[in-house]
Amino acid sequence: TWPKRSASTSGAIDAMARWSARPNQPQTRVRIVSALIIALPALAAVYFGTPYLQLFILLCGGIVAWEWARLCGGGVLDWTGWLLIVAVLGALLSGAYGHYGTAIWAAGAGAIASGLSRLIRRSGAAGWHALGVLYVSLAGLSVMWLRQFGEGGPAVLFWLFAVVWLTDTGAYVAGRGLGGPKLAPAISPNKTWAGFFGGLVAGALVGLAAGALWSGREPASMAAASVGLALAAQAGDLFESSLKRRFGVKDSSQLIPGHGGLLDRIDSLLAASLVVSLAYYWIGAA
Repeated sequence: TWPKRSASTSGAIDAMARWSARPNQPQTRVRIVSALIIALPALAAVYFGTPYLQLFILLCGGIVAWEWARLCGGGVLDWTGWLLIVAVLGALLSGAYGHYGTAIWAAGAGAIASGLSRLIRRSGAAGWHALGVLYVSLAGLSVMWLRQFGEGGPAVLFWLFAVVWLTDTGAYVAGRGLGGPKLAPAISPNKTWAGFFGGLVAGALVGLAAGALWSGREPASMAAASVGLALAAQAGDLFESSLKRRFGVKDSSQLIPGHGGLLDRIDSLLAASLVVSLAYYWIGAA
């Protein structure tokens, strides 16, 4: 454990000391190693582009669709769950070949079919099934679409990943170190306002760094955009927490040590990628 410090010691240092002294630090190290194992192939896929990125997204999309289907099915994967998975993979496969219009229509049709399948079976969660097809498919398509902007595509995705990952890290460190009032105890009991603002600060710092390194971008505007993206990332995290709370589970699966499932790891990225793609669609890639 850390030794006691005098009253004059910085409160921030004391907070970090308390966080580091907690008994679950081995679990924290497992989380870090698991995160790196996921991050490295993702960054490599973005860097090398086609076909590696498309294959990577198809793999991740299939896994997340499987986790979503199992959540909605109470841990059981029946034919309606397989329909959800096929619908997601069909939409992503269309996007992998560059047919984004067809992919969006396929995602919509798959969502309707998935929802109807639950109504026919009378097993509930029809809306969640339909939403899963749309949410997972459109997020994956967003990443594929953003990568196509020539030399700027990888830069956009690297910025997206950096903001999301550092927002998660900042929220985790600030929340564990400072504690304080809960952000949304009915949805996620462990999240605090300190963690929320810590995530925003981390996102802003990423934006400032990106603005300084990215030619043609102003640090202040990039910081503002990054704060907005950090908000979207934390909203995605809360949304997935509400999904798990709705179906009474702690993790989406047990695939990743220290994290639970892949959906638990990329919940923030799903929401943030949708926000960035919509911004580029409406504003245009500058």
